[in-house]
Amino acid sequence: MSTERLYYVNSHLHEFSANVVSCEPSPKHEGQYQVILDKTAFFPEGGGQLADTGTIGASRVTDVHEKNGIIVHYVNLPLEPGLEYRCSLDWEQRWRRMQNHSGEHIFSGLVHRNFGFENVGFHMGPAFMTLDFSGELREEDICFLEKSANEKVRDNIPVKAFFPTAQEQETLSYRSKKEILSDLRLVEIPGVDLCACCAPHVSSTGEVGIVKVLDHMRHRGGTRLSLICGMDAFENFREMQNSATGVSRLLSAKREEIVHAVSRLLSEKETAKEKHSKLAMEYVRLRAESIPENEGNIILFENTLDEPAQRELVNLLSAKCKGFAAVFCGEDGATYRYIFGSEHTDLRALAPLINEKVSGKGSGKSSMISGRALADRSVIVKALEDLI
Repeated sequence: MSTERLYYVNSHLHEFSANVVSCEPSPKHEGQYQVILDKTAFFPEGGGQLADTGTIGASRVTDVHEKNGIIVHYVNLPLEPGLEYRCSLDWEQRWRRMQNHSGEHIFSGLVHRNFGFENVGFHMGPAFMTLDFSGELREEDICFLEKSANEKVRDNIPVKAFFPTAQEQETLSYRSKKEILSDLRLVEIPGVDLCACCAPHVSSTGEVGIVKVLDHMRHRGGTRLSLICGMDAFENFREMQNSATGVSRLLSAKREEIVHAVSRLLSEKETAKEKHSKLAMEYVRLRAESIPENEGNIILFENTLDEPAQRELVNLLSAKCKGFAAVFCGEDGATYRYIFGSEHTDLRALAPLINEKVSGKGSGKSSMISGRALADRSVIVKALEDLI
């Protein structure tokens, strides 16, 4: 016996009554039960679309699978075989999946019709879909396809699902990721797509609402796209709009001018960075001049130097001592960034001992090493002052 699939007859059906054929504890999931109904509108996972969830009576449906033509519902409470129960799908979730899946058919059909590429991968995630195509699509191709897909949505073309006869199959040209030997079900969008698919779809393209490409990239000799449709696309746009509004307020710029404002801000930041670098190098020169030459080690602590300035200070100080020059940047309670330099000592050989004493990790070459230290300033100074 096989389960009667109500979603084949009416993809919009989300409340129905059905009799429980059997209910058994799940052998794989503790506290779960496997329920078989005589008929169901719950779609099992398949065709790239996730399984429906919802309720059967007071029991929560957490997953749905198909086994040899029988649809198995996984629920959290046992149900009485032979009794009729009222069943309800999580309709908003199913509706959005239908919008996305039908939108994917529109887009993939247009790719195939216009460029001859096959859809070789499809995954419907919680935030968006990923589509993999067998050929490379350029930026202008994707813009054309996105516009064309939304024009097909605007045209409100009927979406038809049917089981062709053996004779019809011989005359039809349809998309399919694998060869289907029996129970072939085709979803047709006239003038757009004809594709083998087991999932429920919208009744007409207008129900898809909108088709939006989020991102695209080259992938294994082809193209990978991120796509979103319908209410999911609306919510995504609203989030992007809120982000753009927030940025425009922070920059005191109109939303249509935020790209220019950010570009200006980055340019100003780069100019400030160059000025800071010059000032840091001048500070380093003056700081080094203030340190007298000595026969031992020079150990300094700085809070504001970037790594190039820190390295330059070490170079200048290395020439003023017979031991090593060490500059630590940071503060107690956090990690210090250190650089050691010496013209007289093999620092690479000394690095393990230095790291042990400052609770650090780092290495380098004989004349200079760098790394991180966790010890506090007082510990570092005491450990290193008379190291060599």
